[in-house]
Amino acid sequence: MKLSAIDIGIIIAYLLITVLIGLLLKKKAEENKNTYLLGGNNIPWYLLGLSNASGMFDISGTMWLVTLLFVYGLKSAWIPWLWPVFNQIFLMVFLSMWLRRSNVTTGAEWISTRFGMHKSARLSHGIIVLFAIIMGLGYLAYGFIGVGKFIEIFLPWELIAAYVPFTVEAAYVPHFYGIILTCFAVFYSLLGGMMSIVWTDLIQYILMAISSIVIAILAMNAVASQEFLVPDGWLTPFFGMHLDIDWSNIVAEANQKIESDGFGLFGIFFMMMVFKGVLVSLAGPAPTYDMQKILSTRSPREAALMSGFVSFILMPIRYLMIAGFGVLAIVYYNKLDLIVGGKIDFEQILPSAINEFVPVGFLGLLLAGLLAAFMSTFAGTLNATQAYIVNDIYLKYIKPEAKNTEIRTINYVAGLTMVLISILLGFYASDVNDILQWIVSGLYGSYVAANVLKWYWWRFNGNGFFWGMVGGLVPALSFRFIFDNVLDLYTFPLMLLLAIIGCIVGTYTAPPVEEEVLKQFYKTVKPWGFWKPIHDKVVAEDPSFERNTHFKRDMFNVAVGVIWQTSLVIFPIYLVLLETVPLFIALGVAFVCTMILKKTWYDQLPKKI
Repeated sequence: MKLSAIDIGIIIAYLLITVLIGLLLKKKAEENKNTYLLGGNNIPWYLLGLSNASGMFDISGTMWLVTLLFVYGLKSAWIPWLWPVFNQIFLMVFLSMWLRRSNVTTGAEWISTRFGMHKSARLSHGIIVLFAIIMGLGYLAYGFIGVGKFIEIFLPWELIAAYVPFTVEAAYVPHFYGIILTCFAVFYSLLGGMMSIVWTDLIQYILMAISSIVIAILAMNAVASQEFLVPDGWLTPFFGMHLDIDWSNIVAEANQKIESDGFGLFGIFFMMMVFKGVLVSLAGPAPTYDMQKILSTRSPREAALMSGFVSFILMPIRYLMIAGFGVLAIVYYNKLDLIVGGKIDFEQILPSAINEFVPVGFLGLLLAGLLAAFMSTFAGTLNATQAYIVNDIYLKYIKPEAKNTEIRTINYVAGLTMVLISILLGFYASDVNDILQWIVSGLYGSYVAANVLKWYWWRFNGNGFFWGMVGGLVPALSFRFIFDNVLDLYTFPLMLLLAIIGCIVGTYTAPPVEEEVLKQFYKTVKPWGFWKPIHDKVVAEDPSFERNTHFKRDMFNVAVGVIWQTSLVIFPIYLVLLETVPLFIALGVAFVCTMILKKTWYDQLPKKI
């Protein structure tokens, strides 16, 4: 450990600033429910985009991505398609606008605009609230584990054990640290709501941007002056059916990591990622902080701009840091301490590299930024999950007439309860990758069928939505026990089939949604898809209504946007590696895609602010 007084001072100063922000914005956040949960729909799109990007710059995810870059090289640029990261492009092109036109507070509240308020609609509302809470708990536990493992490197337990009046077993030291950091995130999130989160995220992004540039420069100097030894295929993003990266003569343990990840048949893995990723993206955002940021924007136009801004402001800066640490870890591998419990833990690459290579002063800056990243993700997820508990359970079913003071109390109780449950869940997860795979392949997979059909098929009803979600959630929660040691991604087709069966059977065993609800939804949201019967009825009443005919344009923009986003991931890696020709090719691709999107996407956005 080499934390100096300067480093410790920077970290403490940041933590105190988060407390101050929560206190300063507490009164404003208490004005009403909308102000607390959505910032009063008055926050500029670029601040929300920066906040959303900052929330995605989390410790656990960054640890995972640094590990991926170390092991898989440029091919690691594809693996985050598991989320899938390109869902931001679908949101940018059309889905953010569709969602924002609804003028609701949460995704569950949105359900009533699509399915109405009858029995089957209430079932669909209930299942999406349950899903949102489960996913929120998963994300909170994921961040909780990551931050604890991260802090343990810099604050070895033996240094502070004497000052703690109780015994903590070695296996649970990360959990102890996670609880301490969680308290700060809970404080400013509960007090200041969405506005507190956005302003804290701004500070975090500035810290991370400075740190990323410093780390990238250190890595570039290392590449220029030291031998950089990697396996064949590591320096290219292109691949065949097999991964074909062999670490045997360099770091043999990395081959075991590849085998345990299950990514060896990379061609099949990639095709499965694309198949699942496109469906997940078409389903729209899951009910997490991403959706809440979209609903917090001032207009559909700003919702689209916000989603596009996320990729632009996140990918280059984040991958400067990821590439920097990955490269430093490869060049100076023998200096890293990756042994945990007698075996190599590649998730320790990031914290160990920070401890080894970051200079005094910048270490405090970087640690403050990464701790802020954890708190940003944690606070954003907590805010989103609170919204479902308060808005879609308490105010909808228990006490609709509750006053602001009572709503505030329920917000606090709901938030604290969620945090306590997520901490308990964190004790049962083996590592960051374990819970991450469950979230992205299990929970996100269960969400697909019902949430694709809700946008694009008029006959789909609340009963179909409910049984489709059940058909996805039950496998998501049970397949890990049924298919032991099988990558969650590979069980997705079976999960999807069961969910589709639930959707179809549920839909045709109940009557269609009320015609007035469907017409209002179609006129307001203006989706493309299979809406002809409803379109004909709307036009019969309002001959001036124009259908959405932009399907082909939207799909073209999605394709260009995914290439654009991927180039924003690849060029900073080549920059750090000092690979000039691939760097300029990636920048050229990004520039061409930007010019195309300027004409086919940006210029076509609705002009109304």
